[in-house]
Amino acid sequence: MIVSLDEVKTWLRVDFTDDDALLTTLISAAEQYLKNATGITYDSTNHLAKLFCMTLIADWYENREMVGRASDQVRPILQSILAQLTYAYGGETA
Repeated sequence: MIVSLDEVKTWLRVDFTDDDALLTTLISAAEQYLKNATGITYDSTNHLAKLFCMTLIADWYENREMVGRASDQVRPILQSILAQLTYAYGGETA
């Protein structure tokens, strides 16, 4: 696991439990998205992977976009982080 529910709720400033199931699903989807995009399995020690997931989760949560698609506002940021993660670790587990 790259990010925990508590970390995501802090990042989003969510202090209620109503959306915990949704957030848990978004966490799983974001982590799978990152793995599919890079072919690399990341863990919670990789700060760029954490930032990628939390940014993507926030975008999906705040904009209620379909999972798998980032908004135009965060797409360049995510692409930049994704490129760094892909090339910095080049297929190794990180």
